[in-house]
Amino acid sequence: MLALSRRKGEALVINNNIEITVLEVKGEQIKLGISAPREVPVYRKEVYIQIQESNKEAMTEPTPELLKKIFE
Repeated sequence: MLALSRRKGEALVINNNIEITVLEVKGEQIKLGISAPREVPVYRKEVYIQIQESNKEAMTEPTPELLKKIFE
């Protein structure tokens, strides 16, 4: 992991097309602005984990019990 210090108004550039700017620092909370192409998905980590878990569940093969519940 790369750890960098930034102040309000300073930014990072990732892969020449993603810019992350520190917008505000308030106590222990930091507000970030992210500028990225539309085709680049940007998620909060907790949302990303939920999406991954949902995708894993959707990919499991249906059991006879599950199929029975669906068609009841």
